[in-house]
Amino acid sequence: MNVLIVDDEPLARERLSRMVGELEGYSVLEPSATNGEEALALIDSHKPDIVLLDIRMPGLDGLQVAAKLCERESPPAVVFCTTRDDFPPEVLQAGAVGYLIKPVTAEALVEALRKAERPNRVQLAALTRPAAESGSGPRSHISARTRKGIELIPLNQVVYFIADHKYVTLRHESGEVLLDEPLKALEDEFGERFVRIHRNALVARERIERLQRTPLGHFQLFLKGLNGDALIVSRRHVAGVRKMMQQL
Repeated sequence: MNVLIVDDEPLARERLSRMVGELEGYSVLEPSATNGEEALALIDSHKPDIVLLDIRMPGLDGLQVAAKLCERESPPAVVFCTTRDDFPPEVLQAGAVGYLIKPVTAEALVEALRKAERPNRVQLAALTRPAAESGSGPRSHISARTRKGIELIPLNQVVYFIADHKYVTLRHESGEVLLDEPLKALEDEFGERFVRIHRNALVARERIERLQRTPLGHFQLFLKGLNGDALIVSRRHVAGVRKMMQQL
C-alpha cells in the first residue's frame, strides 16, 4: 500500500515517514506534501492508496482537501492527523474517514492503516455530518464551490439562505457564497435550526433578534450578524415566525 504524508511541519512528516517505513506492506511516497495544494497535485500524479492528512495547514487545510477529493471517481483512503482541539468530536466519530490524534503512536498508526479502505465520494462527503444513532443526520458544515476551491462553512456560522432563480445565497458571518442546492432540500435537512420567513428565505433561529412592522404595514426580521440590515417576512409566515419567537 502506497502512503502519502501531508503535513506542514517537517518534524511531523519525518516522524510519520519513519514510522510508516518500518511497517511491512506499506511504502511512503516521496516527496511528501507540505500543504493542501501540493497534496492534490501529488495525489493526481502518484495515485496513493492512503493519505495521512494533517488538518491544520496554511492555504487549503485538510478539510478542504478532503472536500475536493469527494469529487474524484476513485479517491484514496484518508486518515486525518490532528489534535483533539482542531476537529469537532462529532465529525471525528462519524466513521466516514479515519483519524489519528497527535502525537501519533505506532499502535494507533498500525490500526488506522489496517482499517483504511478506499472510500467513495459519499463516504468522504459524510465528514461534514455528525454521528447519530441512525448513522446519519444533518451536516455540520455546508460545502460551496468558490474561487478558492471548495469552502466548508460551519452551520453555526450561517445567518440565512435566500433562493434566487437556480442558486441559493448562503450568508454567513464573513460573507456570502452561492450554493446549487434547492432551498427545499436545505429546509428538509436543517428544519430544526432554520425557519422559513418567505417563499425564498430561511433564517437561523438562533440569529433572530426582533420582528418589526414598518409604517407601510410590512414585517421586517432583524438578525444578529447583519449589522442592522433586515429581511422581509411574508404575511403568510408572520404568524409562524411570531409563534416560533415566543418559544425561543
